[in-house]
Amino acid sequence: MALAVTRVILRCENAQETQELDLSECQLMQVPDAVYHLMRHTELKSCDLSGNVITKIPPKFTVKFSLITDLNLSNNQMAKLPDELCTLACLQRLDISRNTFVALPAIAFQCPSLHTLLAHHNQIIEVDVDRLARSRALEYVDLSDNPIPPRTHEQLKQLSRPSISISERQKEDWEEDLIL
Repeated sequence: MALAVTRVILRCENAQETQELDLSECQLMQVPDAVYHLMRHTELKSCDLSGNVITKIPPKFTVKFSLITDLNLSNNQMAKLPDELCTLACLQRLDISRNTFVALPAIAFQCPSLHTLLAHHNQIIEVDVDRLARSRALEYVDLSDNPIPPRTHEQLKQLSRPSISISERQKEDWEEDLIL
């Protein structure tokens, strides 16, 4: 435990120089309050929280790190994001891959600068295709390795913008082959 705390403190100190906070693989269940304190005079540009056991991001994260452009939340245990994340006006890249999302988060359509969303390897079955198509900022969305339903899968393949990456659909055992 003491080693993990030391690692977090050292990485916070490093981020004060680089403006890039790397808290990946730190066994975190949440972003510790001490991190907000240590980073209070630093304008973070990127934050890597991947490879932890985080289940949620608190709303204060967006207040403390309002200028962030790159947020990596991959390899955690998150199923949703706080609505406040859409207040991150500078956020350009968001990685939520390898979590437990069942729906593509609404933040994807609301962040004004978000152009890349990585959401592969989740449990996503719900995607608001219309809102995705109307999104002004999004350029690339990776939805590969998600159990996207057939109808949604077809709609996503029809989109010209944003560019969508989806896995080829495997027919389920119960699905009959359609004879045309």
